[in-house]
Amino acid sequence: MKKTIIALVGRPDQLGHRRQSASAGAGQAVQDAVVVVMPANKGAPKAPLPTQVTISQEKMRFIPAVSVVGVGARAQFVNNDPWEHHVRASAAGFAQFNNAGSGSFELRLDGKPEGKPGKTAEAVFEKAGAVLLGCHIHGSMRGHVYVSESPWALLTGADGIANLEQIPDGAAQIKVWHADQLIDIAPQQTTVSAAPGKATLQLNVVPRRRRI
Repeated sequence: MKKTIIALVGRPDQLGHRRQSASAGAGQAVQDAVVVVMPANKGAPKAPLPTQVTISQEKMRFIPAVSVVGVGARAQFVNNDPWEHHVRASAAGFAQFNNAGSGSFELRLDGKPEGKPGKTAEAVFEKAGAVLLGCHIHGSMRGHVYVSESPWALLTGADGIANLEQIPDGAAQIKVWHADQLIDIAPQQTTVSAAPGKATLQLNVVPRRRRI
């Protein structure tokens, strides 16, 4: 029987108060938060995390804005803009001020020639943690890659929900990460059983609006 945890991620409302109910009002749900389940017992997930991901630079944005991969995953960066970009990777949040943070790297990609494929470069994410992507030339560009040690890691959808399946029975921790948080949120403790579990996770930041 599948062991399932359904996680709902919400945010503070505009007044700074914490809404706790899943139906507390429009705009509560948070998309693109990373939910990670860390079970005490070993097991195999329904599907492994990606070992390869493609991230495009297009219209001065990183697409997708947030990717979730496993440790050792390889990323291919593609510049689909006609001008030069960089990829500057560093640890996200306060960890960026720690030299021992998640693996950093820098890449340079020439602009896409008219009528030809975009220029590409590759990098490997060798350390677990959240990685901030930026561009030296265009300071407004921002993306993230979450490198998870646990194979049970998933982005929330537009409804703020992440449905993680086939989790081993027993004790587990659930944590949530979002690109706009600086300090890690303390994980929740839970017990996984045959009955589907539900966890409500509250962010302590109001996510910025994504540029269109």
